[in-house]
Amino acid sequence: MQHTTDTILMVRPVNFRMNEQTAVNNYYQTAMKGVLPETVNAKAQLEFDNFVEKLRAIGVHVIVINDNKELDTPDSIFPNNWISFHENGTVGLYPMFAENRRLERREDVFDVLEENGFVINDVLDYTSAEEEGLFLEGTGSLLLDRINGKAYCALSARADEDLFIEFCEDFDYFPVVFTAYQTVDGARKPIYHTNVMMCLAETFSVICLESIDDKKERKQVLQHLKESGKQVIAITESQVEHFAGNMLQVRGTNDELFLVMSSSAYQSLTETQINTITKHCKIVHSSLDTIEACGGGSARCMMAEIFLPQA
Repeated sequence: MQHTTDTILMVRPVNFRMNEQTAVNNYYQTAMKGVLPETVNAKAQLEFDNFVEKLRAIGVHVIVINDNKELDTPDSIFPNNWISFHENGTVGLYPMFAENRRLERREDVFDVLEENGFVINDVLDYTSAEEEGLFLEGTGSLLLDRINGKAYCALSARADEDLFIEFCEDFDYFPVVFTAYQTVDGARKPIYHTNVMMCLAETFSVICLESIDDKKERKQVLQHLKESGKQVIAITESQVEHFAGNMLQVRGTNDELFLVMSSSAYQSLTETQINTITKHCKIVHSSLDTIEACGGGSARCMMAEIFLPQA
């Protein structure tokens, strides 16, 4: 069992823009006023291509799938919300809050993976929960500590507790449940995805503890991280706004570990935080300014980790 992978699935956008349907509870999204949609998409594609290049340069195997122009899928660049891949050959399919995001689920992704030599034994499909208005948006909503068998989930409109517990039972994870908040117009509102305020690496965790308002929940999360041998690197709510929680640890050439993030996230970190991270692994960052502004997501959301066995 490995916590990190060297193989990532990414979707190159064709109609990227600010998604009006997700903006209702993703408070990190902003419209780029006075910029043509074609320009926004072109900028996002450039950021995407540069990001893929940086990942490949460190030895990460990136499988790129092109988005389908016929569909209205402005958020297709964030595939980790609708699909997850596991070491036993199981694929998870997830119920999505925004109706236009449900169109991102594509069966041809399975064909591409099998063509690349990966084995899919089973599919656990939670998408029927959409009919009941219940959602769990993949590894956006749940963070998996694969080594220690724990799953962390910050509850929100996009992360239903009962669905999360069902996932944990199906995949044999111990559930760690809490709520994380951000301040929006003076009010505390749930952060839409867990992976915006928290990152789990092999030997450490980057987490915004101050966003967990309930002291008992905060203490419980800390306890689980420390029990699992993770050094806790606390970030602020202001750093979360620069996507400093939205990071992913990957394996490159010779199994070397890297923490991947956006340049905005990197620039928001203090020298002490950077030094602490680099004691564990190297950092790779890439500019994702347009994707972050319009999409309200960052580096981690763009990467669907592949843990499937190979034929």
